[in-house]
Amino acid sequence: MKKLRIVFMGTPEFAVGILDTILKNNYEVVGVITAVDKPAGRGQKIKYSAVKEYALEHNLNLLQPSNLKDETFLSELKSLNATLQIVVAFRMLPAVVWKMPELGTFNLHASLLPNYRGAAPINWAIINGEVKTGVTTFFIDDKIDTGAMILNKEIAISENENAGELHDKLMVLGSEAVTETLALIENGTAVTTIQQETPEIKTAYKLNRENCKIDWTKSATEIHNLIRGLSPYPAAWFTIKDNMEEWSAKIYESKVILENHSFTTGAISTTKKEIKVAVKDGFIQLLNIQFPGKKKMKANELLNGITFSDKAQAE
Repeated sequence: MKKLRIVFMGTPEFAVGILDTILKNNYEVVGVITAVDKPAGRGQKIKYSAVKEYALEHNLNLLQPSNLKDETFLSELKSLNATLQIVVAFRMLPAVVWKMPELGTFNLHASLLPNYRGAAPINWAIINGEVKTGVTTFFIDDKIDTGAMILNKEIAISENENAGELHDKLMVLGSEAVTETLALIENGTAVTTIQQETPEIKTAYKLNRENCKIDWTKSATEIHNLIRGLSPYPAAWFTIKDNMEEWSAKIYESKVILENHSFTTGAISTTKKEIKVAVKDGFIQLLNIQFPGKKKMKANELLNGITFSDKAQAE
């Protein structure tokens, strides 16, 4: 059995759950690599990554290179004498880094590879209406999320589950996958499977303002899936036009109502407690909304302070 000396690389909260599990299973983590500090929010205060916060709390050896090919960083990394590197939601590594440890570098990805390679696998699985997803561990190669797979674990996606809820479940599942992968590598019993390339492979594209915008000409189910797939972050959005006013709103929670109606697509109708948008096969009921400069509100709270005319339109 080979004694593992691990360097862990990751940035967001998802990676923290995995790192915590590695330490709780008494593996030796000789170094943690995370993103450089960045200004964030309105005040542009310097914000540490979630992984940095955790590493500082647990007195772990921390590196924050801005350039992964920098000679000083490579020298520091080599001096750690890691036998294995683990990557969870970090960034693409140059070959000089992922080839460094004798046992290689493996990645935990939050999808059932080869589907949903890329930046936002949790979101796109829900947006595309998948009923299952999972996590995969694989040895890194020179492309993004294409390396030889070690193991995967599957989980069901429930009908109204959002990306935040699925994220938390996959973090637990990912922790199990990483500890099982570590045991296989430690015992020299890891067997890999090459990813098969097919035209049907789905991609987890990077999220941007354009692909987070609601298209009200789509079906109620497709729109509902987009809303829950982007909740709580970065959130689906649309434009409201009413008389001469126009503003954008974010939607965090919705409900599908399938029924025939005579409203035009995008027409907004309200009662004292409900906001609905007409779509081709029914309505999307807006349950949790945020207007610019306001906090998230339930529909009935929003309707206490705003009245829509019968000409209000979602675009």
